[in-house]
Amino acid sequence: MKNTKISLIILLIISSFSVSAQENTRWLSLQDVIEIAKKQSPDALMAKHRFRSSFWEYKTFKADYLPSLQFNGILPNINRSIDPEKDDGVIVYKENNLLEADLKMKLTQKIGITGGEFFVQSGLNRTENFKDSTVITFYSTPINIGYSQPIFKYNAYKWDKKIEPLKYLEAKSKYLEDVEQISITAVNHFFNLLLAQIDKKIALKNRSNYDTLFHIAFGRFNLGKIAENELLQLELNLLRAQSSVETSELNLENITFIFKSFLRIKDDENISLITPLNTLHFDVPVQKAINEAKKNASTGLDFEKRLLQAASEMNFARLNNRFDADLYAVFGLNKNGPSFSDAYKSPLDQQQLTLGISIPIVDWGLAKGKMKLAESKQDLVITSVEQDRIDFEQSIYLNVMQFNMQKNQLFIAAKADTVAQKRYEITQQRYLIGKVNDVLELNNAQIDSDRSQKEYSRTLQAYWVNFFELRKLTLYDFEKDRIILFNINEIQE
Repeated sequence: MKNTKISLIILLIISSFSVSAQENTRWLSLQDVIEIAKKQSPDALMAKHRFRSSFWEYKTFKADYLPSLQFNGILPNINRSIDPEKDDGVIVYKENNLLEADLKMKLTQKIGITGGEFFVQSGLNRTENFKDSTVITFYSTPINIGYSQPIFKYNAYKWDKKIEPLKYLEAKSKYLEDVEQISITAVNHFFNLLLAQIDKKIALKNRSNYDTLFHIAFGRFNLGKIAENELLQLELNLLRAQSSVETSELNLENITFIFKSFLRIKDDENISLITPLNTLHFDVPVQKAINEAKKNASTGLDFEKRLLQAASEMNFARLNNRFDADLYAVFGLNKNGPSFSDAYKSPLDQQQLTLGISIPIVDWGLAKGKMKLAESKQDLVITSVEQDRIDFEQSIYLNVMQFNMQKNQLFIAAKADTVAQKRYEITQQRYLIGKVNDVLELNNAQIDSDRSQKEYSRTLQAYWVNFFELRKLTLYDFEKDRIILFNINEIQE
């Protein structure tokens, strides 16, 4: 009676631990893991920060082309000094005792097409001799309208208007590719952990099976029905199975840590994975994949950007250090007077027109050398882009062909797993009833069974990696037949 009570207590304790472990176990599908990775993995956070940086860089570029209003003020400028002045060829020293205030407001607008700048400004200056407070002068410029235009210089504004929007489109595509890469990384972490869990289950199963087989064989050996070397082989298999359990447990613990670290999951949660048996199968046209990649992928945009940058550098080398001219024109009103009102009463008009030229006489071939160097760089970029385009299209072709054959590969792997498992079960049962006496045949069946089970999981992993790799290369969802997009507002939160 006492022993029965003790047994019941032990059974209740074991059951409570089992229920607690089940409650603390988190079951995750492949889609769950991908969604968690997209939301909170370090890779997802870094991808968001990179895109935000590109977003604000583009916003800064656009703001640079908007009208700019600037206020400048000097309040005050006190100048008490003795300065030399010439008076009929004689240097005399004059004492300055000035209190000056200066206010200016300026509106500027860049003209991207021409590379010039249009401006409107207004200002007021007040100067007072604080040694003699009666000497006060106001000088006003109610309005000045001007335009500054380099005539033959390199126009950075024009090239930036072509390159910067392309860089921003490339950043958007790169962010989408980063998201798909996060999915690929999540797939690899998922299947690494799944294979580690499978390894442990196989190791535990093999240890249990070989323990049973060893004890049966030991009884047969005592009856003289099997040779000693067969018993020793089974004992060796049992020892190896015990070692495999310890190795698989350590490997599972290490991979679980890496998995949780990537997903930033609490360490006290037990993770069990659900094998993704349902797969999506559809044929992807090769030419459609190539066309979508050219339009959507950052690689295709990078080709255009590199060609534009090379052309920009070539244009800079052609126009720099050569004949140059600058045009500066201003029309406005100004007036001075002893009081504020006088400074704005009946202002006088003013005009200014300046044309400056620069002509290099001797540069010892400097400009020509820079132009030839830029030409060489441009030719190199053109050749490199042409080859990169060929390689890019080839990589898409191979990925599409590999994806299209995945259905058959999965069928073969699943069939091989089923056949291997069945063969092992039959061989084991035949050995248990004594119809198979060769332990080597049993070993081979067990090895094939373990290998095929893991090979099926690896084939599933290859399928899902290839699935998301195709999305990353083309930024196109072939399952739903639409371009992959994202909401910028969600990234800015």
